[in-house]
Amino acid sequence: MKRSVLLLGVFLFITNLHAKEENMLENIYWLGHDTFKIAGEKVIFTDPFKLKKDDKADIILITHEHYDHCSPEDIERITHKGTVIVATPDCAGKLKGDVRTVRPGDTLVVDGVKIEAVPSYNTNKQFHTKDRGWVGYIFETNGTRIYIAGDTDHIPEMGSLKNIDIALLPVSGTYVMTAEEAAKAALDINPGIAIPMHYNSIVGDTTDAERFSELLRGKVKVVILEEEI
Repeated sequence: MKRSVLLLGVFLFITNLHAKEENMLENIYWLGHDTFKIAGEKVIFTDPFKLKKDDKADIILITHEHYDHCSPEDIERITHKGTVIVATPDCAGKLKGDVRTVRPGDTLVVDGVKIEAVPSYNTNKQFHTKDRGWVGYIFETNGTRIYIAGDTDHIPEMGSLKNIDIALLPVSGTYVMTAEEAAKAALDINPGIAIPMHYNSIVGDTTDAERFSELLRGKVKVVILEEEI
């Protein structure tokens, strides 16, 4: 009897975890490339680029200074009086407003949202070298821990990331991980849900996302989001 109750408790716990992640998916919008809008307790945008319409962000997370991630004109389109922009130091001079700079390992709280800056870099190419101090982010909203990797390869630090509910991972190769490398990264991170990004713009296409999903079948749940129009 005790064993049955214990197993039921474990089942309900796992079910509730998946329910939390699935519910959060309804509030995550992929706007192309590495740009996401997460409408939780606060409206959070990541690396806004080629936005199709104006909006209002409470928090904007910028992973590094490349033009397709730190785009001042796109950032301005979603910035209002209370917006906080979190970015690496090399972005600060390009941006206006409440800009707070971070380096890998930094943690800050913005309007009740805990944000951790984590390493993001290439290991076998020179586009995003470790010495530049560029970042990915882990942030928590609506009780869900979300990790956006930034422009990175499969790096050792991913194995130490804990309790990631949703991981947003680049899959297109050339400048970032290939689908195969991203699948290995997802296994290291072991998120509740993995969402591919960084394709259908500049490099990569939907076949990269589909290959990523197939490689993780039965291992990590993958959700391929449709780009918002």
